[in-house]
Parts: sequence; C-alpha cells; structure tokens
Amino acid sequence: MNLGTYLSRSARYWPDTTALVCGERTWTYSRLDSETNRLASALIARGLRPGDAVASLAWNRGELVEVEFALYKAGLTRAPINARLGRGEIEHILRYAPVRVLVFDAAHREDALAAIAAAGTGCVPVLLDDPTPETDTAANTSVTVRYGDLLAEGSTEPVTVDVSEDDACVLNFTSGSTGALKAAVQSVGNRLANMRKQLMSDESRPGPTTRYLACGPITHATGMGLLAGVFGGSTTYLLPAWSAEAFLDSVERERITATFLVPAMLNMVLAHPGAAERDLSCLTSVRVGGAPVSPQRLRDAVALFGPVVAQGYGLGETTSVVAGLSGAETARAVADDPELLQSCGRAKYDTEIRIVDDAGRELGPREVGEVIVRGPDCVRAYWNEPELSAETFRDGWVHTGDLAWMREDGYLFLVDRKKDMIISGGFNIYCTEVEAALYEHPAIQEACVVGVPDEKWGEGVKAVVVTRPGHSLSAEEVTAFCAQRLDRLKKPRSVDFVAELPHNRNGKLDRKAVREPFWAGTTRRVN
Repeated sequence: MNLGTYLSRSARYWPDTTALVCGERTWTYSRLDSETNRLASALIARGLRPGDAVASLAWNRGELVEVEFALYKAGLTRAPINARLGRGEIEHILRYAPVRVLVFDAAHREDALAAIAAAGTGCVPVLLDDPTPETDTAANTSVTVRYGDLLAEGSTEPVTVDVSEDDACVLNFTSGSTGALKAAVQSVGNRLANMRKQLMSDESRPGPTTRYLACGPITHATGMGLLAGVFGGSTTYLLPAWSAEAFLDSVERERITATFLVPAMLNMVLAHPGAAERDLSCLTSVRVGGAPVSPQRLRDAVALFGPVVAQGYGLGETTSVVAGLSGAETARAVADDPELLQSCGRAKYDTEIRIVDDAGRELGPREVGEVIVRGPDCVRAYWNEPELSAETFRDGWVHTGDLAWMREDGYLFLVDRKKDMIISGGFNIYCTEVEAALYEHPAIQEACVVGVPDEKWGEGVKAVVVTRPGHSLSAEEVTAFCAQRLDRLKKPRSVDFVAELPHNRNGKLDRKAVREPFWAGTTRRVN
C-alpha cells in the first residue's frame, strides 16, 4: 500500500491534464508525478526511512504539493508546520517530532535556520527559493540545501515504498490556542479513509472537470482534499495569499467549481462591496468549515452563491469531516427548516457519532452532552503524549471536548466547547447561540461572545463586535436586538466594539485571546 500510487495512476490516465496551478506556474499530472519521484528518491538516497519525518514551513506554493506526494511515495511522515508559527514553536516541533529534514521558503529562512540550530537535532535545512548562500554562520547551522539541487539528486523512475495502514502518515499539529503544540498521528489508513469519504460525496466528488480553489494554508484543512483531487484527476488552484478580492477574481477568471472557506473568510467575502456583481455561477460546491458558522451567514452565503453551500464538522483527531450538511440540505433549511441551519449535518458514511454525559452514557434526542466519534479516519494517539492520548482516545472513540445535541432524525447541533461554556447564575449559556443571534443584525460583520467576571451572577455575557464598513451601532442597540431573540439570561450584559477580532493561525476565531484581558489579575478563570 502507498498513497503516492494514486498520483502515478492519474499521471497515466491524464498525463497532460493540469494538476496544479499556483500563480504563473503550472504542473501537469505527468510533471507532478516525475518531480515527486525525484524528491522521494533523493530523500531515500540521503538515508531517510519509514518512521522519519519531513517538515515544511512555507506560504502556499506548488512545491508543498510536491513534498506531500513525495513523502507518500517514500513512506515518510509529513509534519506540516503552520506558516504563522513563531520561532520558539518551530523549535518545539523539531525537538518534539522525528524531523530529519525541514523544507522552508525565503520568508521563513531566518526563523527556520535559528530553530534548527537551537533544536540541535541535526535536521537538514532545505530552502525552496533561489538564490541562497550555502551556509549561514550567524545561525550556526549546517549547509543549507537548495531544493532544486535536492531534486537533481533524485531519479524520475517510479518510487513506491510499501507501508501499512497503521503507519504514521501525517503529524497534524494543533493551532496551539489552548496550550503547547501537540500532534495527532494521522495514519496511512486514516488518510485513505478521508480520501474514500470525499470520493463518495455526490455533490462535491472531485473529477477531471473539477477546478478546486485552495484559499487557506494547504498544510491544514484547505489541503485535506488534495489526495482525493489527485485521485479524481481534478485541477487545484493555490491562492498564494488570501484576500476576498483575490478569491473573487480567481473564481471568475479560472471558472472555479469548488472551494473551501473558514467562516472568517466567508465573512470577508460577504462584506466585500462588489461581491454581488461578480459572476460566481461556475461554483457547484462551496464548503464552509473549521469553526461554527451562524445561520444568518449561511443564509447570506446561499443568497450570494446559490444552493451550493455546504458545511461540515471535523477536527485533526478525526482526519476527515465526520458530519456534514450538503448544499441541498442547506438550501432546504433556508426555505423551510430554519432550525436545521444551526446543524453541522449528519454522520458521514462510515463515521459513528454519539452524544454522552460525563459518565459516558449515551444521551437521548435533544440532550446536550459531549460529542464522541469513531471510524476508520479517527486517530488513535497523539505523538509522544500517553496521558493526553489516554484522555482523548478511549475504547476506540475520540472524545472531542465539544458539546452538542442530536435531533431525532440524526442531525448534529454543536453548542460549544466544554471549556467555552458560560455559567451565569447557575445556568449554562453557549457562546455560539448568542453569536448566532448577533449575526442576524445586518450591521454586524463578526462577533465573539465570552464570559467575564460578574459579582452578582458569577459570569456575565459579553459581546465583542466588529461592524460592517459604513455602519455604526451602540451597545444598547445590540442588547435590545438580542433581547428580542434570546432568553433574558442569555443576552449580552455588555458590548465592546473593535476594529477586528483575533484569529488563530488556522483562521479560527481566537476566543481565548478575546476572553483573556477580562480575566487579567484573577487567580482562576472561572467565577
């Protein structure tokens, strides 16, 4: 078994078809197959063996796809590093994981070399860009290898190293928003299950006519569809840097058929003044995920894109989306089932989902508990974290830490993270429920709800709001608006207005960063 064989097969089926586009550069399937053979054979010739890891640290570029498929072919483990991480976090990854090679771009050269030197693990630095000096004595590092020279060391002859389904394939690092970086060990079998799940999708199955736009970092959620796309012979367009303008331009110019957006990106597209005038009729699938999306934003998205807006729920520990709401279901929800707009969908294919209480007992319909998941795409452990692994992965189930309830017909409704729930006057208040109400206001572009200390109630509900360009609001108007839609205990007791909200490195709203200033000076983070 080897996931790289799917690229080689597609190169036989569609050798001259464009597989990849980034900026002015293009790769046919034949070229991508040849380049990945060269890289895979060069790494093997340098002594890398299954169990060794190769890390990447770069903004979106085509070589990252070459690296991914070369590692599949060589049976090596991929350790993608978020391009927004700091030097200390990069060093932590190099110490923490079995990284033998770090591939990086010029923008990250200084941090990469300094991290390699500080880690002291003998990791080989490989620079993607030219020109570059051969050494950097200031960073006290070994000779830097040029990526082009590394490719020249290899052969275009096919490379296929047999691996098992249980072998480590990807070390999927968390964003670090809740503590030290940790890595979910996604196996070859997990990635294979992810590919199967995407190929079984009726409405977004990749094929030779698919033109997929990767808007976010392909090292993370945006790139999870690359393997299935290559299997199906589709064309992937990489957006080097995100902006709503660049997104709209690319969709129109390249006649993009499918894309993936995190809610923060969707908010920016919907707020773009010229979005409604663009020709977006080519889109047949707009998937939204990575964080909860409000019902109002789904309505707005359907109004802009048409009945092609789907959303899903998954995490690094599950490799795939485990629950999904299709474009047809979203359109039906807009038309006649408004409650369904709050759902992230039903279990996908061979995934099982349960809602359990703190004792692990399965709960009935509409009872709130923790989401646990199992299936062939679910991870079994974190890298070198036995205690955390034992807490998260129990009896074949992934304990997500997310709170949700399930409707009688199997639709899953997320309500919050366990740690994000506000307890005010003894009542549980879910931040996402209040945020959903806020997003219905036409002047609000983005909102974050957090619990803050309250002498009377223990915790109070605070809304931190970004208004749309050209609009203004008062705190009283926001509170009154919510009072018409929420129980009086749930409406915000205070409202702050900011120019922008913080997001973590994966584009998710950083609730912890919003919450922290209000708890500064307290001895604990509950009240």
